[in-house]
Amino acid sequence: MQTINIKYLNPKQGSKILDLGCGQGRHCFGAYMYADVDVFGFDMSHDDVLKAKTNFKDFDESSSNKSCSFGVTDGRRLPFNSNSFDCVICSEVLEHIIDFESVIEEIERVLKPGGIFAASVPKYFPEWICWKLSKAYQEMPGGHVRIFKYKHFKKSIEKRGFSFLKRHWNHALHSPYWWLQCLFWDTKETSWIINKYHDFLVWDMMKKPFLTKVLEFVLQPIIAKSVVAYFKKK
Repeated sequence: MQTINIKYLNPKQGSKILDLGCGQGRHCFGAYMYADVDVFGFDMSHDDVLKAKTNFKDFDESSSNKSCSFGVTDGRRLPFNSNSFDCVICSEVLEHIIDFESVIEEIERVLKPGGIFAASVPKYFPEWICWKLSKAYQEMPGGHVRIFKYKHFKKSIEKRGFSFLKRHWNHALHSPYWWLQCLFWDTKETSWIINKYHDFLVWDMMKKPFLTKVLEFVLQPIIAKSVVAYFKKK
C-alpha cells in the first residue's frame, strides 16, 4: 500500500531516489519495481530498516540495472553530498518531527535542481478527530507532534526553494480504522470491530473491488487519511 504515486516522480532509467523515513520499505519497493532506478531507503528506526531489508527479498529482481539499499540516519543531518538525488520521498514523516523545517532544508540540499520532492502528511480533519478521541494517541512515543493545515504544509516547503506541482488525497477508507483504534485505545489489540475492519482493508487491498474504489474516490476530499503534494526544486 503506497501513499505516494511513483509515476508522478517520473523516474528515468538510472535515477537515484531517496525514501526518507522509509519505514519497512513500501515506497522503496514500489519505486524499485516501477523502473530501473537506484533506491535508497533511510529511517531512524533500526528495527524498521532491518525489516525493510528482509522484506526486499520478496521484490528483488537481481537486476544489474537497478538497486535498493537501506540505512539508518537522522533526517536533519543526511549523510549525502548536495545535489545527489533525482527524487526524494518523505511520506508520513514530517508530522513526527518537532524541527521539521530542518528536514525540508536537508531534502532541498540533497535533491538535484529540477528534482521532484513528494511529501505526505495526515489530512487535518481526520487527524483532528484522532486527537479528540484519544489523548493516548497524541502522547504515544514517537507519535505525531502536530496536525498540519494544508496551507501551512505547502508554504513550509515552497519557501525553501520548491515549486508546487500537484496535490491529491489518499486512503479515505483507512481513516475510520484509526478512529476506531483511538476510540477503543485500551482494548484495540483485542477489539472485534477493529479486527474486522482490518480484515476489510486487507480484502480491499487484495481484491480492489469497484465499489470500494468508488467509495474511496467519493470520500477522499472529506476523510482521506493523507494529503500528498509534489514539488520541483527550483
